[in-house]
Amino acid sequence: MRLTRWAGKGWLVAGLSLSSSGSANSISLVTMVPVRREGDFARSLPGGDLIAAGLDDLARGVESVEALLVSIGAPRLVRLGYRVPNPLPDPERRLYERLCAEDPFTAHSRYNALIRRLVSFERAAECAS
Repeated sequence: MRLTRWAGKGWLVAGLSLSSSGSANSISLVTMVPVRREGDFARSLPGGDLIAAGLDDLARGVESVEALLVSIGAPRLVRLGYRVPNPLPDPERRLYERLCAEDPFTAHSRYNALIRRLVSFERAAECAS
């Protein structure tokens, strides 16, 4: 089994090939995902302001509410073609703790509202592709 990834000219390409030694059995899968430009396109979608700010913060190495939110959504955002630089570890817990430190009485509802905005962005980005 061999997995390859490369990017070029606006596309991220992932390929997977499986083969049996000495036989004709072979499976190849190639997926091409457009690499998104994070700037204006991201901001034009619902929740895009949070995602764009989070991507900028991650690129600068800043831990913010937005960076933690983007880290939570990193796997799906990458599949959608976004470059997510250095996602933060354990983002769900860290985001909730940060919100609790700001206001423990509203942390739960604010956390859920942020997750809803992330999911809204991801769904809109899927429809736009």
